[in-house]
Amino acid sequence: MTSIKWIFLVALFGHLLCGVCDCLITYLPNGRFKFDYMKDNQKLSTIFNGMPLRSSILSMLLGCLAMCMMFFGYLALALWMRPISAIHANWMLLAVGLIFTFGIAHHILCGVPEWLYVRLGRTEEARQVITELFQKTSVTMFVCYAGFLIFGIAFFAAVVSGLTPLPRWACVFNTTLLMFVLMPTRIGGSGNWAGAIMFLGLLFFM
Repeated sequence: MTSIKWIFLVALFGHLLCGVCDCLITYLPNGRFKFDYMKDNQKLSTIFNGMPLRSSILSMLLGCLAMCMMFFGYLALALWMRPISAIHANWMLLAVGLIFTFGIAHHILCGVPEWLYVRLGRTEEARQVITELFQKTSVTMFVCYAGFLIFGIAFFAAVVSGLTPLPRWACVFNTTLLMFVLMPTRIGGSGNWAGAIMFLGLLFFM
């Protein structure tokens, strides 16, 4: 197995681990978390009732490890693109920077509010605190997903146009494209399952 395939394999497992971490803070003891619940403390308190504090801690800590594992896969893919098209590679490198600087912060800032809410007793005041925190730090989420969008478009355009040695139909193995396909299913961690599928597909072509 070539070096790049080993890196893709690490990134694949990174996405799987990150998906599990997403599920730890999405699927709670009393149902699935929805952002709408942050407007109603009764619903929020009910769904978080019985949630162990270790779930959000594990999500944050293992999520950071998972993001580091994923980083090498995306960076390797961008560097692989450089001899093929410097323009596409540069956009992909920019995207990698956005995804993993803002993405790690976003992953932590998704776990912290849940930990705080449970630790502070699931009160109305706690709901107001975590809602304010989430709103004031949501830029990390938007920039991270903007990075995925830029990376996906640049990679998709290079493959579908025939610039790369990959078959054109391999353009379907793209995190952004697969993310949009999985979104309607509302499966927790859909972006990470999409990334895992992309790297799994690329293992057979590179």
